[in-house]
Amino acid sequence: MPAITLPDGTTKQFDRAVTGMEVAESIGAGLAKATLAARVDGNLVDTCVPIEHDAAVQLVTASEPDGLDIIRHSCAHLLGQALKTLYPGVQMAIGPVVENGFYYDVALDEAIGPEELETIEARMLELAHHDYDVIREVVDADTAWQTFGERGEPYKQALVDAIPSDATIALYHHEEYVDMCTGPHVPNARHLRAFRLTSTAGAYWRGDSNNEMLTRIYGTAWANKADLDAYLTRIEEAKKRDHRRIGVQQSLFHLQEEAPGMVFWHDRGWQIVLTIENYIRTKLARSGYREINTPQLIDLSLWERSGHADKFADDMFITGSEDRQFAVKPMNCPAHVQVFNQGLKSYRDLPLRLAEFGCCHRNEASGTLHGLMRVRGFTQDDAHIFCREDQIGDEVNAFIDLLYQVYRDFGFEEVLIKLSTRPEKRVGSDAIWDRSEAALEECLQTKSIDYELQAGEGAFYGPKIEFSLRDCIDRVWQLGTMQLDFSMPDRLGASFIDTDGERRVPVMLHRAILGSIERFVGVLIEHYAGWLPVWLAPVQAVVCTITEAQTDYAERVAEQLRDTGWRVETDTRNEKVGYKIREHTLERVPYLLIVGDSEVEAGRVAVRTREGDDHGAVSVDEFIDSARARISAGT
Repeated sequence: MPAITLPDGTTKQFDRAVTGMEVAESIGAGLAKATLAARVDGNLVDTCVPIEHDAAVQLVTASEPDGLDIIRHSCAHLLGQALKTLYPGVQMAIGPVVENGFYYDVALDEAIGPEELETIEARMLELAHHDYDVIREVVDADTAWQTFGERGEPYKQALVDAIPSDATIALYHHEEYVDMCTGPHVPNARHLRAFRLTSTAGAYWRGDSNNEMLTRIYGTAWANKADLDAYLTRIEEAKKRDHRRIGVQQSLFHLQEEAPGMVFWHDRGWQIVLTIENYIRTKLARSGYREINTPQLIDLSLWERSGHADKFADDMFITGSEDRQFAVKPMNCPAHVQVFNQGLKSYRDLPLRLAEFGCCHRNEASGTLHGLMRVRGFTQDDAHIFCREDQIGDEVNAFIDLLYQVYRDFGFEEVLIKLSTRPEKRVGSDAIWDRSEAALEECLQTKSIDYELQAGEGAFYGPKIEFSLRDCIDRVWQLGTMQLDFSMPDRLGASFIDTDGERRVPVMLHRAILGSIERFVGVLIEHYAGWLPVWLAPVQAVVCTITEAQTDYAERVAEQLRDTGWRVETDTRNEKVGYKIREHTLERVPYLLIVGDSEVEAGRVAVRTREGDDHGAVSVDEFIDSARARISAGT
């Protein structure tokens, strides 16, 4: 007679084993209709799984993230069902949930294009409207292997072979279709209405390039049509804001096959980078950081001592010279320890804050490269703080304050925080990890910051706080980090003389605000759709002539603006002024200063903004004063 305790503390007594769906039905038909799964003593299970003991039960609906993941995973099965009806010879591989949706890897002789996706999607919707119950069946490995053998599914048989002998194997029946999964899945296909197939790609079986290439079909799924439509609208808006398209349109950068994952910055794009770096440089100087620069090539032995060679060897570019092996640095931290190690340090020297716009290279898989967002060569606004253990709180809190200020200055108000704790593969004792995790948690609690716990996601040398931004179309970008490291300074021989005259190992705080500057530029471009704030715009004003007669005056105006720090160009081409205005507006230049004979005679400029506002003719000094007010407002 299990006693079921609900989240509100209510207890319901049953005279036999009861399922999650029966618990929902005992509360009300509306809840039962909405229930997708049950969380029993914290474990997520299908609504058909019997609960035979006293338990705390929470009913899961589409209103929470787990419920949405269940819908998405079930849509992957629905995709498999539709494919089997349309392409009987298709072989199913794996179909997991991903951010905002799902995919399925399949072996299929036919190419899948946009028209085929529409056909498959229509079939999925037709099947979902059958409103059939999804049946869960627990079987042994032999039964599962035989089932998939009879269905011509060798990839599923391979997955069965890899399942541990003590694991539960569940088959899910969607009418005539059978799939295998740990679950849970929706109890009925009526929950699968709001989905869309989005794209296809190639994918190697088990992610190994030595294996056969499969077809990966991507889809998105949501709790209802309104959420689906909102997501699709965001996707369309994201396409308009694609930094790769805007980068070409505004001649900011380009990428090419001869240097995969490396950025060719054009003058205007590089100006954005320099503006960002100079802004950060000013902030760091005011916060007591010392800027350094370290080598690109460092003997592999240093990376072996730091632990990076063991953990990241596949991601490192390694070369040789004179019988020595060198690594192109994938990160800056071991090099910063070498700077710290030069000369004897005492407690009076701490905290020591070393900053570098460090150029790093990582051998990212070619299939993961994506414009500025995922590259092989990138620059970090990196810094490492060497301090005593009793200084951790002050340093972390000061960094968080600086980070929030920087994000606000770039136009981001919402910051999402995650605390990542010890991974399975790590260095350092459990006692050290206990201290370091507690220290970061205390900092967040002291500042009353809400955060999400990411168990097992810390760096191999220490826990970390991750800082993410939400952009104007609701996308989240992980940028800043604060990592607490008790281990690497010790591994690389760092020490200082403490107040008692004894040598001690400093704590090392790894921190970045923007992360990869390349990626941050991409985020900015997409957040602002290329309409960067005036202070960030690579060209802040263009002086346009109406005829060649105003060329000398236009150059004098531009020079006057440059003398006050403006980034300005002139356009004295023999083109109609309307053409010039259209061109520079498309380039998102904030101000267009038009000069004709009347402006020359009056010593003025006609001011027009990229938004199309006409401010009339003013003196150059008046323009500078009004534009500075706009810059101060952050627009």
